[in-house]
Amino acid sequence: MAGSPRGFKDAIYGQLARIGKAVAAPRRLELLDLLCQGPRTVESLAEQAALSIANASQHLQVLKAARLVEAEKRGLYVVYRLADDEVGRFFVGLRGLAEARLAEVAAVTRDYLEARGAREEVERDELLRRVKAGEVTVLDVRPVEEYRAGHIPGALSIPVAELKARLDELSRRHEVVAYCRGPYCVMAIEAVEILRKKGYRAHRMEQGVADWRARGWRVERERGRDRDGARR
Repeated sequence: MAGSPRGFKDAIYGQLARIGKAVAAPRRLELLDLLCQGPRTVESLAEQAALSIANASQHLQVLKAARLVEAEKRGLYVVYRLADDEVGRFFVGLRGLAEARLAEVAAVTRDYLEARGAREEVERDELLRRVKAGEVTVLDVRPVEEYRAGHIPGALSIPVAELKARLDELSRRHEVVAYCRGPYCVMAIEAVEILRKKGYRAHRMEQGVADWRARGWRVERERGRDRDGARR
């Protein structure tokens, strides 16, 4: 009933539930994670998330209806982006809550890293300190369009697919810290494997750009480009 306490609570919690319903599918969470890296077309998101274009579009429409993402038509393509930085902080917070409350998250991650021989010897807080202090070469191994949309200050962009051909751009005298999209992204793991086989002192940093933003730390964009990575 309008004006009643019960009606008020039902209306409010119903609106809050819209967000919960929107993020109740694993693939929609993956799409949000990808959009934390920067704006992308439906086609790019579908490829990265191993979805058909139609399926990706359906998931994105659900996220858009909950006002978590926005869409803009660019010629023949539709470009999606997070509605604002608060959505990125929400995603990082949700991920952190799951890590804190669900032991299965740590177990799945540990099993995967151990199977790859990728468990880090350096504590992540110490690794983060070295990065912020500028004591290491920071390597962004994501696709270049994600680097252009936003990267950790001072990071060098070498996508993992190009790393073997561009090793001469890295000094063997300096420790290398590679990062990608966050703790569940495997590109940095692959990069560290390549670097260590070639004799580099290399480590993987779990934190990505979304984590950096969530902490209120500065993120750089490539000069001369707009927020979508297109030249101005």
